[in-house]
Amino acid sequence: MTISTTQRGRATAAVSVAAVLALTATACGDDGSGSGSGTEGSGKGEITFWDNNGGPRTAVWTEIIEDFEKQHPDIDVTYVPIPIADVQSKYDTAIAGGGLPDVGGVGTAYLANMVSQEALEPVNDRLEKSALRGKLVESMVESVRAAAGRGDDVYSVPTSANNGVLWYRTDLFERAGLKAPDTWANFYTAAEKLTDAKKNEFGYTIRGGAGSIAQALDAVYGQSGITEFWDGDTTTLNDPKNVAALEKYAGLFKRTTPAADVNNDFTKMVAQWDTGTIGMLSHNLGSYQDHLKALGEDKFAGIPAPIGEGGTRVQVSNPVDGLGLFRSSRNKTAAWKFIEFAASHASNSKWNESAGAIPANAEAAKDPWINETESTALAAKTLTDGSTKIVDLPYYLPDWNNISKADNEPEFQKVLLGKITAKAFLDDMAEQLNAANKEWKELGNG
Repeated sequence: MTISTTQRGRATAAVSVAAVLALTATACGDDGSGSGSGTEGSGKGEITFWDNNGGPRTAVWTEIIEDFEKQHPDIDVTYVPIPIADVQSKYDTAIAGGGLPDVGGVGTAYLANMVSQEALEPVNDRLEKSALRGKLVESMVESVRAAAGRGDDVYSVPTSANNGVLWYRTDLFERAGLKAPDTWANFYTAAEKLTDAKKNEFGYTIRGGAGSIAQALDAVYGQSGITEFWDGDTTTLNDPKNVAALEKYAGLFKRTTPAADVNNDFTKMVAQWDTGTIGMLSHNLGSYQDHLKALGEDKFAGIPAPIGEGGTRVQVSNPVDGLGLFRSSRNKTAAWKFIEFAASHASNSKWNESAGAIPANAEAAKDPWINETESTALAAKTLTDGSTKIVDLPYYLPDWNNISKADNEPEFQKVLLGKITAKAFLDDMAEQLNAANKEWKELGNG
Protein backbone atom coordinates (compact mmCIF):
# COMPACT_ATOMS: atom_id res chain seq x y z
CA MET A 1 0.00 0.00 0.00
CA THR A 2 1.22 3.49 -0.83
CA ILE A 3 -0.25 5.88 1.70
CA SER A 4 -0.88 9.34 0.25
CA THR A 5 -3.51 12.07 0.47
CA THR A 6 -5.23 10.70 -2.63
CA GLN A 7 -5.39 7.16 -1.29
CA ARG A 8 -6.48 7.76 2.31
CA GLY A 9 -9.80 6.02 1.73
CA ARG A 10 -8.18 2.82 0.50
CA ALA A 11 -5.67 2.59 3.37
CA THR A 12 -7.28 -0.08 5.52
CA ALA A 13 -8.13 -2.43 2.68
CA ALA A 14 -4.72 -2.10 1.10
CA VAL A 15 -2.79 -2.90 4.28
CA SER A 16 -3.48 -6.63 4.19
CA VAL A 17 -2.78 -6.85 0.46
CA ALA A 18 0.54 -5.08 0.86
CA ALA A 19 1.49 -7.33 3.75
CA VAL A 20 0.87 -10.48 1.74
CA LEU A 21 2.73 -9.19 -1.32
CA ALA A 22 5.68 -7.94 0.67
CA LEU A 23 6.11 -11.15 2.61
CA THR A 24 5.67 -13.59 -0.25
CA ALA A 25 7.45 -11.79 -3.07
CA THR A 26 10.35 -9.43 -3.54
CA ALA A 27 9.64 -6.12 -1.84
CA CYS A 28 10.21 -2.80 -3.58
CA GLY A 29 13.88 -1.86 -3.52
CA ASP A 30 15.10 -5.40 -2.74
CA ASP A 31 17.24 -7.35 -5.15
CA GLY A 32 15.76 -10.59 -3.82
CA SER A 33 18.99 -11.81 -2.29
CA GLY A 34 18.07 -10.96 1.27
CA SER A 35 21.31 -9.15 2.09
CA GLY A 36 22.52 -7.78 -1.27
CA SER A 37 24.53 -4.59 -1.51
CA GLY A 38 21.72 -2.55 -3.11
CA THR A 39 22.18 0.91 -4.63
CA GLU A 40 21.76 4.55 -3.67
CA GLY A 41 19.09 5.01 -6.33
CA SER A 42 17.71 8.28 -7.64
CA GLY A 43 16.19 9.47 -4.37
CA LYS A 44 12.79 9.37 -6.04
CA GLY A 45 10.18 6.70 -6.68
CA GLU A 46 8.84 4.04 -4.34
CA ILE A 47 10.23 2.67 -1.09
CA THR A 48 8.82 0.03 1.23
CA PHE A 49 8.57 0.46 5.00
CA TRP A 50 7.87 -2.36 7.45
CA ASP A 51 6.30 -1.26 10.73
CA ASN A 52 7.46 -3.59 13.52
CA ASN A 53 4.33 -2.96 15.57
CA GLY A 54 1.69 -2.98 12.88
CA GLY A 55 -1.84 -2.49 14.12
CA PRO A 56 -1.35 -0.46 17.32
CA ARG A 57 0.92 2.03 15.51
CA THR A 58 -0.66 1.98 12.04
CA ALA A 59 -2.68 5.17 12.52
CA VAL A 60 0.25 7.35 13.59
CA TRP A 61 2.53 5.94 10.89
CA THR A 62 -0.18 6.70 8.34
CA GLU A 63 -0.10 10.35 9.42
CA ILE A 64 3.70 10.53 9.35
CA ILE A 65 3.86 8.94 5.90
CA GLU A 66 1.26 11.37 4.56
CA ASP A 67 3.27 14.28 6.00
CA PHE A 68 6.43 12.92 4.41
CA GLU A 69 4.84 12.48 0.99
CA LYS A 70 3.58 16.08 1.07
CA GLN A 71 7.15 17.27 1.58
CA HIS A 72 8.54 14.73 -0.87
CA PRO A 73 5.92 14.34 -3.62
CA ASP A 74 8.38 12.40 -5.77
CA ILE A 75 8.62 9.57 -3.17
CA ASP A 76 5.85 7.06 -2.45
CA VAL A 77 6.03 4.97 0.71
CA THR A 78 4.52 1.50 0.69
CA TYR A 79 3.53 0.72 4.28
CA VAL A 80 3.49 -2.88 5.55
CA PRO A 81 2.27 -3.55 9.12
CA ILE A 82 4.01 -6.49 10.82
CA PRO A 83 2.54 -7.70 14.14
CA ILE A 84 5.08 -7.26 16.89
CA ALA A 85 5.02 -10.97 17.77
CA ASP A 86 5.98 -11.93 14.20
CA VAL A 87 8.56 -9.31 13.33
CA GLN A 88 11.78 -11.26 13.92
CA SER A 89 10.56 -14.34 12.06
CA LYS A 90 9.38 -12.16 9.14
CA TYR A 91 12.77 -10.50 8.92
CA ASP A 92 14.59 -13.84 9.15
CA THR A 93 12.43 -15.28 6.39
CA ALA A 94 13.05 -12.29 4.13
CA ILE A 95 16.80 -12.32 4.84
CA ALA A 96 16.98 -15.98 3.85
CA GLY A 97 14.69 -15.85 0.82
CA GLY A 98 14.54 -12.25 -0.36
CA GLY A 99 11.87 -9.62 0.02
CA LEU A 100 13.38 -7.22 2.53
CA PRO A 101 12.04 -3.65 2.68
CA ASP A 102 14.06 -0.48 2.19
CA VAL A 103 13.36 0.71 5.73
CA GLY A 104 12.10 -1.23 8.73
CA GLY A 105 11.37 -0.79 12.40
CA VAL A 106 14.11 -2.57 14.35
CA GLY A 107 14.23 -2.96 18.14
CA THR A 108 17.45 -3.59 20.03
CA ALA A 109 16.11 -6.95 21.24
CA TYR A 110 16.71 -8.46 17.80
CA LEU A 111 19.10 -5.94 16.23
CA ALA A 112 22.22 -8.09 16.75
CA ASN A 113 20.55 -11.05 15.04
CA MET A 114 19.92 -8.95 11.93
CA VAL A 115 23.36 -7.36 11.99
CA SER A 116 25.01 -10.78 12.22
CA GLN A 117 23.17 -11.74 9.03
CA GLU A 118 24.49 -8.60 7.30
CA ALA A 119 20.95 -7.38 6.59
CA LEU A 120 21.40 -3.78 7.76
CA GLU A 121 23.69 -1.01 6.60
CA PRO A 122 25.69 1.03 9.13
CA VAL A 123 24.47 4.63 9.21
CA ASN A 124 27.33 6.41 11.00
CA ASP A 125 28.40 8.43 7.96
CA ARG A 126 24.84 9.33 7.02
CA LEU A 127 24.14 10.54 10.56
CA GLU A 128 27.27 12.70 10.54
CA LYS A 129 26.07 14.50 7.41
CA SER A 130 22.43 14.60 8.50
CA ALA A 131 20.23 17.22 10.10
CA LEU A 132 19.88 14.65 12.89
CA ARG A 133 23.51 15.10 13.93
CA GLY A 134 23.58 16.08 17.59
CA LYS A 135 19.77 15.95 17.78
CA LEU A 136 19.37 12.41 19.13
CA VAL A 137 19.45 11.43 22.81
CA GLU A 138 22.97 10.12 23.25
CA SER A 139 22.03 7.32 25.66
CA MET A 140 19.66 5.89 23.07
CA VAL A 141 22.29 6.14 20.33
CA GLU A 142 24.65 4.30 22.67
CA SER A 143 22.02 1.64 23.30
CA VAL A 144 21.58 0.84 19.62
CA ARG A 145 25.35 0.96 19.09
CA ALA A 146 25.98 -1.48 21.94
CA ALA A 147 23.10 -3.76 20.95
CA ALA A 148 24.53 -4.22 17.46
CA GLY A 149 27.76 -5.62 18.88
CA ARG A 150 29.91 -4.18 16.08
CA GLY A 151 32.11 -1.69 17.88
CA ASP A 152 31.36 1.91 16.97
CA ASP A 153 29.07 1.10 14.06
CA VAL A 154 25.45 2.22 14.38
CA TYR A 155 22.90 0.07 12.53
CA SER A 156 19.68 1.75 13.58
CA VAL A 157 18.51 5.32 14.08
CA PRO A 158 16.82 5.34 17.50
CA THR A 159 13.26 6.65 17.60
CA SER A 160 11.96 5.81 21.07
CA ALA A 161 12.55 4.16 24.40
CA ASN A 162 9.95 2.60 26.59
CA ASN A 163 9.99 1.98 30.30
CA GLY A 164 8.40 -0.55 32.55
CA VAL A 165 5.44 0.75 34.54
CA LEU A 166 3.59 -0.72 37.49
CA TRP A 167 0.02 0.39 36.81
CA TYR A 168 -2.27 0.31 39.83
CA ARG A 169 -5.89 1.07 40.57
CA THR A 170 -5.87 4.13 42.79
CA ASP A 171 -9.56 3.74 43.62
CA LEU A 172 -9.12 0.14 44.80
CA PHE A 173 -6.03 1.08 46.83
CA GLU A 174 -7.85 3.97 48.52
CA ARG A 175 -10.87 1.81 49.29
CA ALA A 176 -8.64 -0.83 50.91
CA GLY A 177 -6.54 1.73 52.78
CA LEU A 178 -3.37 0.65 51.02
CA LYS A 179 -0.20 2.61 50.33
CA ALA A 180 0.89 3.04 46.71
CA PRO A 181 3.00 0.02 45.57
CA ASP A 182 6.18 2.10 45.42
CA THR A 183 8.20 -0.52 47.31
CA TRP A 184 8.26 -4.27 46.81
CA ALA A 185 6.95 -4.74 50.35
CA ASN A 186 3.93 -2.55 49.53
CA PHE A 187 3.49 -4.40 46.24
CA TYR A 188 3.20 -7.82 47.89
CA THR A 189 0.95 -6.50 50.65
CA ALA A 190 -1.43 -5.04 48.05
CA ALA A 191 -1.39 -8.21 45.95
CA GLU A 192 -2.64 -10.16 48.96
CA LYS A 193 -5.20 -7.67 50.30
CA LEU A 194 -6.84 -6.91 46.96
CA THR A 195 -7.48 -10.58 46.19
CA ASP A 196 -10.87 -12.19 46.67
CA ALA A 197 -10.95 -15.08 44.22
CA LYS A 198 -14.60 -15.89 44.99
CA LYS A 199 -15.53 -12.46 43.68
CA ASN A 200 -13.09 -12.76 40.77
CA GLU A 201 -11.00 -9.97 42.28
CA PHE A 202 -7.22 -10.24 42.19
CA GLY A 203 -4.34 -8.12 43.39
CA TYR A 204 -2.11 -8.60 40.36
CA THR A 205 -2.01 -10.00 36.85
CA ILE A 206 1.22 -11.80 35.95
CA ARG A 207 2.45 -12.25 32.38
CA GLY A 208 2.78 -15.94 31.56
CA GLY A 209 2.45 -15.89 27.77
CA ALA A 210 4.52 -14.19 25.07
CA GLY A 211 6.90 -11.56 26.48
CA SER A 212 6.94 -13.07 29.97
CA ILE A 213 10.71 -13.29 30.43
CA ALA A 214 11.50 -9.56 30.36
CA GLN A 215 8.76 -8.85 32.90
CA ALA A 216 9.97 -11.65 35.16
CA LEU A 217 13.58 -10.43 34.97
CA ASP A 218 12.44 -6.93 35.89
CA ALA A 219 10.81 -8.30 39.03
CA VAL A 220 13.80 -10.52 39.81
CA TYR A 221 16.53 -7.88 39.60
CA GLY A 222 14.24 -5.25 41.07
CA GLN A 223 13.90 -7.30 44.25
CA SER A 224 17.44 -8.69 44.49
CA GLY A 225 19.10 -5.32 43.97
CA ILE A 226 21.79 -6.86 41.75
CA THR A 227 22.81 -4.18 39.23
CA GLU A 228 24.99 -6.08 36.74
CA PHE A 229 23.92 -8.82 34.36
CA TRP A 230 27.46 -10.20 34.07
CA ASP A 231 30.06 -11.02 36.68
CA GLY A 232 33.04 -11.39 34.38
CA ASP A 233 32.03 -13.96 31.77
CA THR A 234 29.27 -15.46 33.89
CA THR A 235 25.73 -14.15 34.17
CA THR A 236 24.30 -13.16 37.53
CA LEU A 237 20.89 -14.46 36.44
CA ASN A 238 20.94 -17.50 38.72
CA ASP A 239 22.47 -15.76 41.72
CA PRO A 240 20.76 -17.07 44.89
CA LYS A 241 19.21 -13.64 45.50
CA ASN A 242 17.61 -13.77 42.08
CA VAL A 243 16.40 -17.32 42.65
CA ALA A 244 14.70 -16.27 45.89
CA ALA A 245 13.13 -13.27 44.13
CA LEU A 246 11.70 -15.40 41.33
CA GLU A 247 10.33 -17.94 43.81
CA LYS A 248 8.43 -15.16 45.59
CA TYR A 249 7.21 -13.52 42.39
CA ALA A 250 6.10 -16.73 40.64
CA GLY A 251 4.39 -17.76 43.88
CA LEU A 252 1.75 -15.10 43.21
CA PHE A 253 0.33 -17.13 40.31
CA LYS A 254 -3.23 -18.40 40.95
CA ARG A 255 -2.97 -17.22 44.55
CA THR A 256 -3.28 -13.49 43.91
CA THR A 257 -3.58 -13.64 40.09
CA PRO A 258 -6.10 -15.12 37.63
CA ALA A 259 -5.35 -18.66 36.44
CA ALA A 260 -5.65 -17.48 32.81
CA ASP A 261 -2.44 -15.48 33.29
CA VAL A 262 -0.33 -18.52 32.41
CA ASN A 263 -1.17 -17.97 28.73
CA ASN A 264 -1.63 -14.20 28.65
CA ASP A 265 0.46 -11.99 26.40
CA PHE A 266 0.37 -8.23 26.85
CA THR A 267 -2.81 -7.63 24.86
CA LYS A 268 -4.81 -10.15 26.87
CA MET A 269 -3.24 -9.01 30.11
CA VAL A 270 -4.01 -5.33 29.43
CA ALA A 271 -7.58 -6.12 28.35
CA GLN A 272 -8.08 -8.20 31.48
CA TRP A 273 -6.79 -5.44 33.75
CA ASP A 274 -8.96 -2.85 32.04
CA THR A 275 -12.11 -4.76 33.04
CA GLY A 276 -11.57 -3.23 36.47
CA THR A 277 -11.31 -6.14 38.94
CA ILE A 278 -7.50 -6.43 39.23
CA GLY A 279 -5.35 -4.17 41.38
CA MET A 280 -1.99 -4.06 39.60
CA LEU A 281 -0.44 -4.69 36.21
CA SER A 282 3.20 -4.61 35.08
CA HIS A 283 3.49 -3.42 31.51
CA ASN A 284 4.94 -0.25 30.01
CA LEU A 285 4.00 3.24 28.91
CA GLY A 286 2.43 1.96 25.71
CA SER A 287 -0.80 0.82 27.37
CA TYR A 288 -1.65 4.19 28.95
CA GLN A 289 -4.26 5.11 26.34
CA ASP A 290 -5.99 1.73 26.79
CA HIS A 291 -6.27 2.30 30.53
CA LEU A 292 -7.43 5.87 30.09
CA LYS A 293 -10.20 4.81 27.72
CA ALA A 294 -11.34 1.91 29.87
CA LEU A 295 -11.01 3.37 33.36
CA GLY A 296 -10.77 7.15 33.19
CA GLU A 297 -7.82 9.11 34.49
CA ASP A 298 -9.01 9.25 38.12
CA LYS A 299 -9.00 5.49 38.73
CA PHE A 300 -5.41 4.49 37.96
CA ALA A 301 -1.81 5.65 38.11
CA GLY A 302 1.53 4.36 36.95
CA ILE A 303 4.92 4.34 38.64
CA PRO A 304 8.32 2.91 37.66
CA ALA A 305 9.45 -0.36 39.21
CA PRO A 306 9.06 -0.54 43.01
CA ILE A 307 12.04 0.38 45.18
CA GLY A 308 13.96 -2.50 46.74
CA GLU A 309 14.92 -3.15 50.35
CA GLY A 310 18.19 -1.28 49.89
CA GLY A 311 16.33 1.90 49.01
CA THR A 312 17.30 1.82 45.33
CA ARG A 313 15.12 1.26 42.29
CA VAL A 314 16.65 -1.37 39.99
CA GLN A 315 15.16 -2.32 36.66
CA VAL A 316 16.29 -4.14 33.54
CA SER A 317 16.91 -2.21 30.35
CA ASN A 318 14.04 -1.80 27.94
CA PRO A 319 14.64 -2.21 24.21
CA VAL A 320 15.19 0.95 22.21
CA ASP A 321 13.18 1.07 19.02
CA GLY A 322 14.60 2.47 15.82
CA LEU A 323 14.62 2.50 12.03
CA GLY A 324 17.05 0.42 10.02
CA LEU A 325 18.29 0.96 6.46
CA PHE A 326 18.57 -2.33 4.59
CA ARG A 327 21.68 -3.16 2.57
CA SER A 328 19.58 -4.61 -0.24
CA SER A 329 17.60 -1.42 -0.85
CA ARG A 330 17.73 -0.17 -4.44
CA ASN A 331 16.83 3.34 -3.33
CA LYS A 332 18.84 4.10 -0.20
CA THR A 333 18.81 7.84 -0.82
CA ALA A 334 15.00 7.98 -0.68
CA ALA A 335 14.92 5.51 2.20
CA TRP A 336 17.31 7.67 4.21
CA LYS A 337 15.16 10.76 3.57
CA PHE A 338 12.26 8.88 5.13
CA ILE A 339 14.33 7.87 8.17
CA GLU A 340 15.50 11.46 8.67
CA PHE A 341 11.94 12.72 8.46
CA ALA A 342 10.55 10.11 10.85
CA ALA A 343 13.26 10.86 13.43
CA SER A 344 12.90 14.65 13.11
CA HIS A 345 11.47 16.75 15.94
CA ALA A 346 7.86 16.99 14.74
CA SER A 347 7.44 13.41 13.52
CA ASN A 348 9.26 11.85 16.45
CA SER A 349 7.19 13.86 18.91
CA LYS A 350 3.95 12.90 17.14
CA TRP A 351 4.84 9.19 17.13
CA ASN A 352 5.95 9.06 20.76
CA GLU A 353 3.01 11.06 22.06
CA SER A 354 0.70 8.58 20.33
CA ALA A 355 2.63 5.60 21.70
CA GLY A 356 3.22 7.08 25.14
CA ALA A 357 6.96 6.46 24.79
CA ILE A 358 10.10 8.54 25.35
CA PRO A 359 11.34 10.33 22.19
CA ALA A 360 14.84 9.74 20.84
CA ASN A 361 14.90 13.20 19.29
CA ALA A 362 16.27 15.46 22.03
CA GLU A 363 14.07 18.39 21.00
CA ALA A 364 10.96 16.19 20.99
CA ALA A 365 11.91 14.91 24.46
CA LYS A 366 11.43 18.47 25.77
CA ASP A 367 7.95 18.95 24.35
CA PRO A 368 5.17 19.87 26.85
CA TRP A 369 3.20 16.63 26.41
CA ILE A 370 5.95 14.70 28.19
CA ASN A 371 4.92 16.27 31.51
CA GLU A 372 1.19 16.11 30.92
CA THR A 373 1.05 12.48 32.00
CA GLU A 374 2.59 11.61 35.36
CA SER A 375 3.61 8.10 34.31
CA THR A 376 5.49 9.38 31.25
CA ALA A 377 7.15 12.18 33.22
CA LEU A 378 8.27 9.71 35.91
CA ALA A 379 9.58 7.29 33.26
CA ALA A 380 11.54 10.03 31.53
CA LYS A 381 13.02 11.08 34.87
CA THR A 382 13.88 7.47 35.71
CA LEU A 383 15.85 7.13 32.49
CA THR A 384 17.71 10.43 32.81
CA ASP A 385 18.32 11.54 36.41
CA GLY A 386 20.56 8.68 37.58
CA SER A 387 18.29 7.64 40.47
CA THR A 388 17.57 4.24 38.93
CA LYS A 389 20.11 1.46 38.42
CA ILE A 390 19.65 -0.15 35.02
CA VAL A 391 20.66 -3.78 34.46
CA ASP A 392 21.72 -3.90 30.82
CA LEU A 393 20.36 -7.02 29.17
CA PRO A 394 22.68 -8.59 26.54
CA TYR A 395 20.78 -7.55 23.42
CA TYR A 396 24.08 -7.72 21.53
CA LEU A 397 24.06 -11.53 21.67
CA PRO A 398 22.60 -12.84 18.39
CA ASP A 399 20.94 -15.62 20.40
CA TRP A 400 19.40 -13.29 23.00
CA ASN A 401 15.97 -13.05 21.44
CA ASN A 402 15.64 -16.80 20.97
CA ILE A 403 16.90 -17.53 24.48
CA SER A 404 14.61 -14.96 26.08
CA LYS A 405 11.55 -15.91 24.05
CA ALA A 406 11.15 -19.19 22.16
CA ASP A 407 13.56 -21.19 24.33
CA ASN A 408 12.39 -20.09 27.76
CA GLU A 409 8.87 -18.66 27.69
CA PRO A 410 7.43 -22.23 27.79
CA GLU A 411 9.84 -23.03 30.63
CA PHE A 412 8.65 -20.03 32.64
CA GLN A 413 5.11 -21.32 32.30
CA LYS A 414 6.33 -24.55 33.91
CA VAL A 415 7.66 -22.50 36.83
CA LEU A 416 4.25 -20.88 37.29
CA LEU A 417 2.54 -24.27 37.13
CA GLY A 418 4.97 -25.78 39.65
CA LYS A 419 6.42 -28.28 37.18
CA ILE A 420 10.00 -27.01 37.56
CA THR A 421 11.65 -24.93 40.25
CA ALA A 422 12.72 -21.32 39.91
CA LYS A 423 16.32 -22.42 40.51
CA ALA A 424 16.22 -25.04 37.75
CA PHE A 425 14.74 -22.51 35.35
CA LEU A 426 17.33 -19.81 36.09
CA ASP A 427 20.22 -22.30 36.11
CA ASP A 428 19.26 -23.60 32.67
CA MET A 429 18.78 -20.13 31.17
CA ALA A 430 22.07 -18.99 32.71
CA GLU A 431 23.86 -21.92 31.11
CA GLN A 432 22.45 -20.98 27.71
CA LEU A 433 23.48 -17.35 28.13
CA ASN A 434 27.00 -18.19 29.31
CA ALA A 435 27.46 -20.42 26.26
CA ALA A 436 26.11 -17.75 23.89
CA ASN A 437 28.39 -15.12 25.44
CA LYS A 438 31.42 -17.41 25.14
CA GLU A 439 30.65 -18.10 21.48
CA TRP A 440 30.16 -14.40 20.79
CA LYS A 441 33.55 -13.57 22.32
CA GLU A 442 35.29 -16.40 20.49
CA LEU A 443 34.16 -14.77 17.25
CA GLY A 444 36.23 -11.74 18.19
CA ASN A 445 33.60 -9.60 19.85
CA GLY A 446 33.59 -7.99 23.26
